Amino acid sequence: MIPDGMPNLSPYDPDLRRDTPLARKLIARIHADGPMTVHDYMDACLNDAEFGYYRTRTAIGQAGDFITAPEISQVFGELVGLWCAVVWQQMGAPSRFDLVELGAGRGTLLADALRAARIVPGFRDALSLHILDQNPVLIEQQRAVLTAAGMACRWHTTLETLPADAPSIWVANEFLDTVPVHQYVRRDGRWHSRAIGLDATGQLSFVAAPEDWHVFTDAELPSHASTHERKSGEIHESQFWDTTILQSMLQPARPFAALFIDYGYTGPSTTETLQAVREHRAEDVLTSPGEADVSCHVDFANFADCVRAPAHIDGSFATDGPVSQAEFLGQLGIVERASRLMAANPDKANSLETGIARLMAPQGMGTRFKAIGVRSAGLPSLPGFTHGR
Repeated sequence: MIPDGMPNLSPYDPDLRRDTPLARKLIARIHADGPMTVHDYMDACLNDAEFGYYRTRTAIGQAGDFITAPEISQVFGELVGLWCAVVWQQMGAPSRFDLVELGAGRGTLLADALRAARIVPGFRDALSLHILDQNPVLIEQQRAVLTAAGMACRWHTTLETLPADAPSIWVANEFLDTVPVHQYVRRDGRWHSRAIGLDATGQLSFVAAPEDWHVFTDAELPSHASTHERKSGEIHESQFWDTTILQSMLQPARPFAALFIDYGYTGPSTTETLQAVREHRAEDVLTSPGEADVSCHVDFANFADCVRAPAHIDGSFATDGPVSQAEFLGQLGIVERASRLMAANPDKANSLETGIARLMAPQGMGTRFKAIGVRSAGLPSLPGFTHGR
């Protein structure tokens, strides 16, 4: 996540480089195999089995590296829970369905969501709860929170093991931004993969891609790179959705709905968005491999295009949105919900008001974050997207 009020990118200062265990591992890998793609570097920073950020760091909270929306205000998770309950009713209130969260943090969103959805008869009795996460420390925190809430859960470390045999509702807050990104640089009228190698001192550095790497034409480059005037030196990014999350998510045989909330844009982007955050401060992505949160802004337009027409699905799915987080939460009634909470808890009114203001802030989380809904084509439009289709 980007800290509030911080720039997206931080200039690289070689003097700030930190000799992390993963940095040493990647330097040895490059010595042996040559430069790596940005995609492979980001994947290693987040998912390396020994030193990856999501394998070793707790990340979230004042003592971590960033704060997410569920930690800012309980109202966020409560509205998501009620959103899930309404979607379940739109599906015909099936007697069994899977509720899945991708990257559940400390379990705060689910705890608030399940508490709020308790008012909907039959909802909690029908759900089978699943979490995708690979951080053992966070999983234990999630387990403690859900045990206190009286909810059983199954944990998964890969998308491939998530269930696909029942109606399903997925929720993901700040998950899409962690899908590793490919970067391309415009040069000599074509697109060259951006690479990470070693500088003259043997430290990690962005370098020219090896000559034997494939060079892309405009037609070959994924996403929206050909929809604007192209300039030499321009950087284009793509996350290749159809080879990651979509194959696990889109199963035509079952009713399905998903809510994704993340920071991003509706395209096209003409600059890089790859970034790192450590201890609530932005830093260059090469500074602390494995010990900083590395992410990128989500290309929501490209994501929606892949959902609606992936080659293996034939248009069985639709999208709603994207809309800004402020518009989405506003349509779900965040102001009314907060007002009731403040009236019932006057001693917490100031903190509640501050949290809501942060979630809805123009030029801040309210607009930088977007929400997009994914649904089986036979389902009606999802709540919160009435004015954003």
